Amino acid sequence: MLEEALATVLRLPEVRATCAGRTDSGVHARGQVAHVDVPRTAYDGDATALARHLVGMLPPDVGVRALGVAPPGFDARFSALWRRYAYRVSEAPYGPDPLRRHDVLAHRRPLDVAAMARSTAGLLGEHDFAAFCRQREGATTVRRLLDLSWQREEPDLVVATVRADAFCHSMVRALVGAALAVGDGRRPAGWPAEVLAGRTRVPDVHVVPARGLTLEEVAYPADSELADRAASTRRLRELSPR
Repeated sequence: MLEEALATVLRLPEVRATCAGRTDSGVHARGQVAHVDVPRTAYDGDATALARHLVGMLPPDVGVRALGVAPPGFDARFSALWRRYAYRVSEAPYGPDPLRRHDVLAHRRPLDVAAMARSTAGLLGEHDFAAFCRQREGATTVRRLLDLSWQREEPDLVVATVRADAFCHSMVRALVGAALAVGDGRRPAGWPAEVLAGRTRVPDVHVVPARGLTLEEVAYPADSELADRAASTRRLRELSPR
């Protein structure tokens, strides 16, 4: 979608885009960042005109907030310091506001937000999150989880903020699913930490639907540190044996 639109606007046969967050189908992205490598002659420096033409080529649910020439060493995916997601859950018995049906999960059970916060506190830090990831051959499941907090934004709306240096496939949705099982009383507060310690995917961890998840923000280091950060991120991370 984005690649085809860019290729058309820039009059190039093909454009390959690299995104900061590789989201599952159905996940929203309010703060997505992407980069493309194109010949210098393809871009005349008029960011406003390019953005206007690009928006005209994209569907109405995709927007462009800013664009420009990236600094040397920038990689939208590997240069990122962290990514912040939000997962929104409605515990109202009648479901979420119909206008929010596309980005809020209907849970319909009362949630103990304090218990959910306690259950995920032990997950922070660098761990092997294999128990909460759909593994891919040759890929590591070691991640540094920087934040997993819960708050009630409205009487029936609970929001999780999840921030990490990177995420593996379905990790956020599995973490949220485990916390919801604690919040509605199906599991004790220590259960998510026990699952994490097992380092093995278990069917008891429910992966919640994609629609409640939104990529909100991606952070990058100073321009002078972009290349080093990308090189560091590309190195395969492993934990010491237990």
